[in-house]
Amino acid sequence: MADAVEEALPRAVALSWGVAERPQRGPKRELSIERIVDAAIQLADDEGLSAVSMSKIATTLGFTTMSLYRYVTSKDDVLALMQDAVCAVPIPPEDEDTDWRSGLRLWAMASIQVIQAHPWFPDIPISGMPLMPNNLAVLDWGLRVMKDLPLTEPEKMSTALLLSSYARATAVVERDVTRSRQVDGPPKRGEAFTAALAELVTPERFPNLAPLVLSGVYSDAEGEDEQDDFAFGLERILDGIEHYVASRRSGEEVVAYEPRPEPVPNDKAIREAAKARREAESRLREARKREREVIAKVRERLAKEEERRARDRG
Repeated sequence: MADAVEEALPRAVALSWGVAERPQRGPKRELSIERIVDAAIQLADDEGLSAVSMSKIATTLGFTTMSLYRYVTSKDDVLALMQDAVCAVPIPPEDEDTDWRSGLRLWAMASIQVIQAHPWFPDIPISGMPLMPNNLAVLDWGLRVMKDLPLTEPEKMSTALLLSSYARATAVVERDVTRSRQVDGPPKRGEAFTAALAELVTPERFPNLAPLVLSGVYSDAEGEDEQDDFAFGLERILDGIEHYVASRRSGEEVVAYEPRPEPVPNDKAIREAAKARREAESRLREARKREREVIAKVRERLAKEEERRARDRG
């Protein structure tokens, strides 16, 4: 039975579950899959994922590169095992007093914490559904939080994907911004920067963005507005889930989702039409600007004429 399971699974998955055959003899038996993975994680933490190679792992451990291949078949195995190893996060015990929103909030935050501790984590591409034990334990935790919600099993999986994808995307942005500041230092963005940006982002061209730029919110590099963007977005996602759950519980007819919009063909004629539309919109914005300027001038002229007539009457 074990042989059949091993043959059905990718090598790295079988290794993670301990169902793959491991070497039983050979020199320096202190080498192990666990040591290989730990060394690879340390290399990635210290130098980035690009530093992880079979030869460098072997050198770190004091073995030959060929020795590693008695335990893993490729670097891809090592990367997959690294990814699963760092997902061994503390999973809280089930607590009947914890509501599902609080549970999912904590569950989503765990994804960010993994990437904060191991910034290379999202650089390993997602190859499919979770198959390894630590990944599945985290997923099981999320499903446990949702077990009493009136959602179908596919809806629970979609909810887990939504939250984990949001957390992963936010963590990647935070990681990249942090890296940039470590290299270049914090950006110097004061009143002069905001004023210069406001000259470029005009109300005529960017009517909805311009007020944010003028207020300084858009260029707030240090987060002085004190808003936690991740927490704000997470609460809005949870609001949506809560609304959907409430509709289900009330027996209301709800549409689970609308079909994906049909993509616009990447065609030259469409691109040219879009360009013409943008140019027309730009001309319209300029025309409206001129109209506002003329209105302001006429009002100013009329006001001066009224003042002159008032003086003449006096």
